[in-house]
Amino acid sequence: MNEQQHHGGSTNGHLHAPVTVDDGRPAPMRVALLGTGKMGSAIAGRLVGAGFELIVWNRTRARAETLGLGRVAETPAEASRNVDVVISSLTGADALRATYLGADGAIAGASGQLFIDMSTAGPDAEAELAFAIQPTGASFVDAPILGSPAVVASGQAAVLVGGAKADVERATRVLNAIGEVRPVGPLGSGARLKLVANSMFAAVHLAAAELQVAGEAAGLDPEDVFWATRRLAPGLDARRSGYLEDRHQPTLFALRDLAKDLKLAVGLFGRSKVDVPVTDLARSMVTEAARHTGDLDVSSVIRIYRSAPPTAAGSPHGRT
Repeated sequence: MNEQQHHGGSTNGHLHAPVTVDDGRPAPMRVALLGTGKMGSAIAGRLVGAGFELIVWNRTRARAETLGLGRVAETPAEASRNVDVVISSLTGADALRATYLGADGAIAGASGQLFIDMSTAGPDAEAELAFAIQPTGASFVDAPILGSPAVVASGQAAVLVGGAKADVERATRVLNAIGEVRPVGPLGSGARLKLVANSMFAAVHLAAAELQVAGEAAGLDPEDVFWATRRLAPGLDARRSGYLEDRHQPTLFALRDLAKDLKLAVGLFGRSKVDVPVTDLARSMVTEAARHTGDLDVSSVIRIYRSAPPTAAGSPHGRT
């Protein structure tokens, strides 16, 4: 990483030549991180551990200060100035627009840097931001993550990067610290693939919830049912307490956020003129569940099966 580490942004889309410190070593690359929620905090830890100089901003400043990693900026614009790379990890399109646009937004500090958005905001929001950034001479890629904050913290996440080849190569210098980087096509491709992945995630967890309750009703031991389903979907193991004990904290992935992602996914697939009945049903069920347990982990979808009596069709709330 050392031979790739630089200091300061440029106005021609490339990083400056290395700046050296007193002993002749290259100064660390400067990275701004916008958003220090659970995912952003995990990203921050990986970046500092990899030797990057970090500047952080969060809408709630105290949260960024509590993180204790890097210098805390007052505004997104301040964080973004005079850095090589700006990474954003936010909750969705509205948060992205609020952070990037306006007099104190990140674009106000743009001048040749590389912007990497790791949010799940959908391809339309990514295209909007890329268009707004273009006149500044800065570059933009979308790079959503597959994996929980714990997976990110361990360096084992998958990062789906969409953008121009040269920009993706620049981004990879930083993103390698987070996990496996997979270039997936032009700008917006990362956002599209993330919606595919989260749709699969929703279908798997809904099926696991349904079959957990159905298996128990058929007279099977709950532990045996969960043992069987997690053999087929090992990712369920992190949510064992949710499926078996109705304990959905700490929240790994809030149900309301999955509902938001499924709405984006169904909209994307609908524009592609493809039928996605499983994903559409998952969106409907997750959205309904999120009205009651939106702040809880996605494993709380099991409550729609445990709390609702079966209909004549044999499914909760009349679904077939």
